[in-house]
Amino acid sequence: MKIGILGGTFDPIHIGHLLLGEFAYAGFGLDEVWFLPNGGPPHKDYSSESVDYLAHRIKMVEKAIADVPYFKLSLAEAKKDVSFYTYKTMEYFKEECHGIEFYFILGADALFSIEQWRSFEKIFPTCTILAAMRENKDVDSMMEQIQYLKNRYDANISLLRAPLLEISSTTIRNRIQKHQSVRYMVPDNVIKYIADEDLYV
Repeated sequence: MKIGILGGTFDPIHIGHLLLGEFAYAGFGLDEVWFLPNGGPPHKDYSSESVDYLAHRIKMVEKAIADVPYFKLSLAEAKKDVSFYTYKTMEYFKEECHGIEFYFILGADALFSIEQWRSFEKIFPTCTILAAMRENKDVDSMMEQIQYLKNRYDANISLLRAPLLEISSTTIRNRIQKHQSVRYMVPDNVIKYIADEDLYV
């Protein structure tokens, strides 16, 4: 079985996340893609976030992927006030899920900064890295970085060509706060949930 792992704060989840999961699923013959909401990502300050707000982020992911049978929700990192590191999570998956081949999905920027991650070299034995790139991204520099990581750390990395949209969760939150439309950026049922729960206002 082949499983893609797509982590993030999903604050909120948007169409760019879903497209990334879809193209990874189709492009690499995955059986499922697991969406992994972060409870307390080490690079962000979520100290003021309530437990309820973590629940909101989880609920939005549930709604966004509800109609896609091969998209699944994983709560492996959804714990309040706990900093999770990718290497630990992937080691956990590898140990607990025997016979599964994991594919960790990340963006081009992350590929170039991965050596700054905590114990990053421990990620490589647990999975294949799928490095997503925009169509207009410099393919040569991506391939050079992939080759460098392969040579130095014996990493298994493949290019994931996907339409990475210029959409960010920050932009979406700002637009909602200004009472501007986020239609086509966020799934309709997630937009309704945000409105019903008065999020980001």
